[in-house]
Amino acid sequence: MLFPTRKTAQPAGTGLDLELSQSGLPRVTWLGHLPAGIPQDAMAAAPGQVRHMPLLGEHGHVRYTRPHLRGHRLGPDGAAGRAWSTRFVTDTLLVEDDRLHLTATDADAQLGIELELEALPGGSLRGRWSLTNRGATAYVVDALELVLPVADHLTESLDFTGRHERERTPQRRPVTDGLWLREGRGGRPGLEGSGMIVVGTPGFDTTAGEVVAVHVAWSGNTVLRIERDSSTGTTVGGGELLLPGEVVLGPGDSYTTPWVFFATGEHGLDDIAASWHEWQRSLPAHPAIQPVVFNVWEAVYFDHDLARLQAIADRAARVGVELFVLDDGWFRNRRDDTAGLGDWWIDESVWPDGLMPLIDHVHGLGMGFGIWFEPEMANPDSDLLREHPRWLLAAGPHRAPEPHRNQQALDLTRPEVWSFLYERMTAILEAHPIDFVKWDHNRDLLEAGSLANDGVPAIHEQTQAFYRLLDALRNRFPAVAWESCASGGGRIDYGVLERVQRVWTSDMTDALARQTIQRWSAQLVAPEYLGAHVSSPTSHTTGRTLDLDFRCATALFGSFGIEWDLTQATGEELDRLADWVARYRRLREFLHSGRLVRPVSTDPSVLLHGIVASDRAQALVAHVALDESEHNRGVQVRVPGLDPAARYALTWEGPVKEKSVSMSAPLPGKGPTDGQAMTGTALRRRGFWIPRRPPETATLIRLTRC
Repeated sequence: MLFPTRKTAQPAGTGLDLELSQSGLPRVTWLGHLPAGIPQDAMAAAPGQVRHMPLLGEHGHVRYTRPHLRGHRLGPDGAAGRAWSTRFVTDTLLVEDDRLHLTATDADAQLGIELELEALPGGSLRGRWSLTNRGATAYVVDALELVLPVADHLTESLDFTGRHERERTPQRRPVTDGLWLREGRGGRPGLEGSGMIVVGTPGFDTTAGEVVAVHVAWSGNTVLRIERDSSTGTTVGGGELLLPGEVVLGPGDSYTTPWVFFATGEHGLDDIAASWHEWQRSLPAHPAIQPVVFNVWEAVYFDHDLARLQAIADRAARVGVELFVLDDGWFRNRRDDTAGLGDWWIDESVWPDGLMPLIDHVHGLGMGFGIWFEPEMANPDSDLLREHPRWLLAAGPHRAPEPHRNQQALDLTRPEVWSFLYERMTAILEAHPIDFVKWDHNRDLLEAGSLANDGVPAIHEQTQAFYRLLDALRNRFPAVAWESCASGGGRIDYGVLERVQRVWTSDMTDALARQTIQRWSAQLVAPEYLGAHVSSPTSHTTGRTLDLDFRCATALFGSFGIEWDLTQATGEELDRLADWVARYRRLREFLHSGRLVRPVSTDPSVLLHGIVASDRAQALVAHVALDESEHNRGVQVRVPGLDPAARYALTWEGPVKEKSVSMSAPLPGKGPTDGQAMTGTALRRRGFWIPRRPPETATLIRLTRC
């Protein structure tokens, strides 16, 4: 049985082939890519072609690999270790086109389990388990993961590492026998990874190779896994990482895992990105149009002054900004990052007349107004924690976790904490016409127990409480747009992405460093979500000085913004910036709806990337020279995804200072304004040539169907 059901030819997507079993759960005989236009019977597996894996890996069905469900029942006397090995038998299996629902029971273990599996817009799959305790005593859940088999020829893996201001750096390794785990234990997806693993054919890249990718849609602790066994092959999957005692099911209680996403592609990582981007664009919370944002953080930091901010707002409006965001520092006693966090009242010493004079000025200039919160955190030096010292997350009453960034995390699982935050944020949002909230989360959760429950680990419930708080505020203020920030890109996952319109990609705003951060962030998240700001000429994070055109071209492909004290900019810089803002506003509809393409560059100092419109009528391609090239051969830019038979005119879109730059090897020295055109087939197979460019420059080429 093939899932999703294909009664007629359908678009390309990810599919499962299932074999029904009389003695247990259905067995997966195949996970892979379903080409477009292929009916169901054409994908049937040959007898004996593959090893079969039950939908839930259990020792009871002769699998010696890591079980997908791990847990045990407590006896009436409290003794542990009962029902630790399960053997579920299917009760019902219902398949309706793009949905599969399975129920199963283990009568001996007194457990019931359900699987929901969905085919999504864009062609990926997502699934989740629900486990129910049908016994009379408690059942402790240690782990429940969704895991699927992959073909043996997928023998190379990719995941990501990183740090603050250097998120999402790819790393590769071979798939070998044994178990490989990637655990996130910081209470948020974190800066070290992207929450994603990929397995593929050796040497797969952005445009070539068979690939399978997995993502866990959860904003708390997660685990991703690859396991290969000498007898039963390779599996990939993941789920929530549960700390001891976080999920103990009483009689009749249930635990539901986060959604786990699977996507496949036959033409490299860009296939995966396209699949997931299309799903994101189907979400109710997806932004229709991303405004040009100005965030004041790198312009003023904590130095809030009405006259200065009004002057900056004047210049922001002059260059075409549409949303002006007041960052950290507006609330009581917040003159630096050591105090005041948690005291969500306007600081009268800085804002004697409140925020309305600034908001009215911003709105009078035709811009929306946004504000910064970090509701889940508090400084020890705050009225909040002085009054409520037990409101923080801690493993016990006699010590607090080691501080980080001078702050501790609040226990949102306590109803009084949740209510306090909801009431304070509601009070600010109701008293002011606010259009946008930047929601920050600036430290990992360490020793995160609830003192209301003797310090028992609370990250599972904390994550659920965060979702409830954000959802309640979204329902109360439906016109407000929300941005997820966590020390930069520390909370970017599909659990939060279903609720927000934007993510802050990284606290690194140096455009050169941002090139690779944004390149790999877009592997998981559609470009329109990725906040990308034009910073000051000299970066405050690296000290590197970069040209305005390079900074703007870097921000152009994301959610374009500015983070620079524009009162320090020259008139000429403001005019150039206004030109780039106008370019973004002219192109954003197509940039934020098209397919991401990342052609492979033959020069390691050059990155190539672009967007092909969904109707293939146009494309915009960036040639980015990161450093001085080692040779003088230039780069042939091959653009996939265009209409093969159509002809495309090539024109300059971005800055070109050297008039010798050529679009075609047979026509050296001629620019695209000379009337050159190429077919989509020629652009994919042969491409156009760009010679060696100076380091730290970006060249933009527009392709328009003739």
